[in-house]
Amino acid sequence: MFKLPFSTGRVGDQCRSWAFLAITLLAEPAVAHNLTGDPANPHYDWSVQPPLTVTPGWFLAQTGPAGNPAPGVLNTPPISAGQVPPQSEVFAVFAPRVMVRWDNQYLYIEDNGLPAHGMMTGITAWQQQVPLPQPYTGDNAWRLPLNPVPAQHPLSIRGRFLRGAIAIAANGIPIFNPQNNRGEISADIGELDQWGGHCGRGDDYHYHAAPLHLQSLVGPGRPIAYALDGYAIYGLTEPDGSPLTGLDAFHGHATTGVGYHYHASTKYPFVNGGFHGEVVERNGQVDPQPRARSVRPATFPLPGASITDLTVSPDEQTFALRYTVNGQPASVNYATTGNGTWRFQYNNADGTTVTKTYQARDGGGPPPGEQPRRRRAEPDSTPDDNGPPDRPNGPPPDGDARPPRDPARPARRAATTEFTPPRTGHLVLHSSAVTNGGALPVEFTGDGAAATLPLDWSGEPAGTKSFAVIMHHIPGPGDVKWYWTLYNLPASVHDLPKNVRGIGTLGNNSVNDEVGYAPPHSKGPGPKIYRLTVYALSAPVTINRPAEEISRAVLLAAMRTNILDSAELRVIYDRTAAIRRQGGADAPPSGEPNQ
Repeated sequence: MFKLPFSTGRVGDQCRSWAFLAITLLAEPAVAHNLTGDPANPHYDWSVQPPLTVTPGWFLAQTGPAGNPAPGVLNTPPISAGQVPPQSEVFAVFAPRVMVRWDNQYLYIEDNGLPAHGMMTGITAWQQQVPLPQPYTGDNAWRLPLNPVPAQHPLSIRGRFLRGAIAIAANGIPIFNPQNNRGEISADIGELDQWGGHCGRGDDYHYHAAPLHLQSLVGPGRPIAYALDGYAIYGLTEPDGSPLTGLDAFHGHATTGVGYHYHASTKYPFVNGGFHGEVVERNGQVDPQPRARSVRPATFPLPGASITDLTVSPDEQTFALRYTVNGQPASVNYATTGNGTWRFQYNNADGTTVTKTYQARDGGGPPPGEQPRRRRAEPDSTPDDNGPPDRPNGPPPDGDARPPRDPARPARRAATTEFTPPRTGHLVLHSSAVTNGGALPVEFTGDGAAATLPLDWSGEPAGTKSFAVIMHHIPGPGDVKWYWTLYNLPASVHDLPKNVRGIGTLGNNSVNDEVGYAPPHSKGPGPKIYRLTVYALSAPVTINRPAEEISRAVLLAAMRTNILDSAELRVIYDRTAAIRRQGGADAPPSGEPNQ
């Protein structure tokens, strides 16, 4: 096995230096196994294409005038073809933080899961997860195929691969699906920091958007990341600087001299929109891939929280995260005391302080690809954004009495960030076709005419400027499907006729990912509850996205601060009889409604 003998220890911001690349041939058997231009406030500008010449503020300490390397910071030296796989070059830029090695099949990338840039600042939808060093080394390293193979059936990431990484950035940080594991685009709902990342349930830092800020570090014409199928992800232009043309559905194409590759973007899919190359999908993720090691039980969403700062000691042993809750300051201070032990001090917004000590479990989780059953109170060991139900701010408990999850089941889409809008009881939603809690007539379903329900409402508060209507269903814990997203209904409108057309603005649905209404038409038997909600808003909704990208989550995120009141109408539909008529003779009898 070939190896680049870099140290994996991080050097702090005050004293970082980059080692000149040395290449060593070791006698081992081959085994497979946009930031804006404001350095004081760097952040992604999702609406414009950022220039590749922008230097992020966190890198200024490593550079001299005009972005030239400061003393002791060396550019990547030339690497002869045949000595080192070309895929290793962009990772070598981040030595000694990132270590690479290879055999005749894979390039292995090792690091501690922490980037050299800042983290967490700017997050407004936070599940109280914080960055911890991760053991992405040895058998738990990231790996890339050195000779990617085009897939016979390429796989899209839309609504798929919602767990784990889909790519690895040049700085060794994993890149997850732009959608979180509830299907929401993380960049749209305040989950990401200024660098396009956040922490998952294993307290593992990762990106959900293209790390465009790396382009100035790796240099123009080089990839900023690699998808886990082995194909490179370039920036916003071709390697020669020319504009992009002819991209496929996965935001990739083949060009002369480069072959197939993907391109990053400032909107969905942000990175690779799927896998042009062969990958193995298992339990909702690419398999195998490293496992994160968390020392804490699962944490919970903290409504009203906004992260303002994170400081890290030069040796990455001590961390201080500062945030506010509805304007009140709070913080989490944590440090390792050695031997896998971490001490956390939670300084809560209510003025209380709680101190907890956690001990990492031996082994740091199973090898890549294994999905064992988990004990109670054990957080996901795969980097994941799952989370348990809402809980007030403060530390996680020492023992959550949650049953283990069957690994054969898909990853639970947690209800942790399910938004509860204001509901005074004065606003009332009604339908002339069905009573609240009544059976939905078949003509309003996929077994009938697929008509929209007639609706009317009254009792909105003073100051209402517009209305919105959403229809959704919760098939299981935390999972959400939506059938109708309609907004910017004028304040003068108080009813919608059956099969309404031409009123308001339509978003998409999760049934067919198309714009417009999709009727209830579940695949399974038994009664299901569908919820129609009307929202009274203090202003019209502004969303600068195509209609086909406006999901329930996007609409809620865009209007949540303007919701004055809401009302809900619940209807029930049972397809058991229809399924039996279609040949499902073994369908069980009707029972209690599925929420």
